[in-house]
Amino acid sequence: MQEQFGLFVHWGLYALTAYQEQVRARLRLPRADYHRLMAAFNPVRYDPDAWVDLAWQAGMRYIFFTAKHHDGFCLWDTRQTDFNIMNTPYKRDVLRLLADACDRRGMKLSLYYSIPDWNHPNAYNPASSHQCPPEAGDQPDTVRYRAFLKEQIRELLTGYGPVYTLFWDIPPHIADPEINAFVRALQPGILINDRGYDPGDFSTPERQVPDGAWFTRPTEACQSVGRQSWGYRFQEDYYTTRYLASSIDKVMAMGGSYLLNVGPMADGRIDPVSQEKVRTVGDWYTRVAESLTGIEPVAGKLVDSSGNQPFLAVARGSTWYLHFYDGLSAGGVTLKPVQEKPKEVILLNNGQPVAYAVTTLPTSWHWDTQELDQPCLHLFNLPAESFCHEPVVIKMIW
Repeated sequence: MQEQFGLFVHWGLYALTAYQEQVRARLRLPRADYHRLMAAFNPVRYDPDAWVDLAWQAGMRYIFFTAKHHDGFCLWDTRQTDFNIMNTPYKRDVLRLLADACDRRGMKLSLYYSIPDWNHPNAYNPASSHQCPPEAGDQPDTVRYRAFLKEQIRELLTGYGPVYTLFWDIPPHIADPEINAFVRALQPGILINDRGYDPGDFSTPERQVPDGAWFTRPTEACQSVGRQSWGYRFQEDYYTTRYLASSIDKVMAMGGSYLLNVGPMADGRIDPVSQEKVRTVGDWYTRVAESLTGIEPVAGKLVDSSGNQPFLAVARGSTWYLHFYDGLSAGGVTLKPVQEKPKEVILLNNGQPVAYAVTTLPTSWHWDTQELDQPCLHLFNLPAESFCHEPVVIKMIW
């Protein structure tokens, strides 16, 4: 992946319910009842420049927009279905407005497209998940549905400028490499995720941080600011910014990129709590961003022998970065087996120098041998209490 940090945006008719983006399935709403939401969808306070500004100030350099979610409602001026934004009171192509705002700022635009489509009469796929049962008159037909899908993708990839990445959602469990070949013919430089008709270019762990120290395949993890929904939800259970930043730090220190999701309200605004989450996480990210760009794992196994605090060690050239993604449990770190003094050690969180020495410590004593371990690098007087709310990153210049 070329970019590290992006804003995921889940938005659509479901925002009117303030329940969840899969409200139609989870409350078993008939298609006709859900369609009535179109008459009320009028996001007069939608300001795509405000979205882009929020993301840019947080250090994000791309926006992933849900052009069509599982409900089948399309947020662009599509000719393939009447179930789209142009047939609401708003009557404006919100994707066009967002694409123009991204272009003005130099923000990359990425598009999400749901393969399940609860509105299309041919879309039902029993081999997949996230399917609403067919209704009277539906004729499940994966071949006809893929023809519809391709025409929508043609519109999206030819009408809105360069598209950085394409996020298929919900694997169809149907192999059809021609689909991604079609995508690449329209946008040769595009990156495609692994939830479509073939493995694509990158993996997409969702709402969890994989185990390990370094990804073996390009990886883009995603998480929402709230636990209950990706779309806007009233009385959402918001994650703490510490939890979000810790996930981001670990994924990025493993060589991955990260999408942090918000669900705008029905009127087009991102709610104040979500905005504050993005800003707070973004403040931390911009202070430590240098430690997450152009990095590779540090050769050899480093451990904190004084307290076994988990961390990941990465490097760019002769500079190391130690990522304590769960924060510090004490004000000191002893790095075994490092026995040399670096030129400089800096706490990236505040830019201040860190005290260090090569020494032995009382905790390295072994009763069975009656000996201390060999001297190793000890970082001390770290302000752990001052940064208990965020991951800690230590920069070491050799």
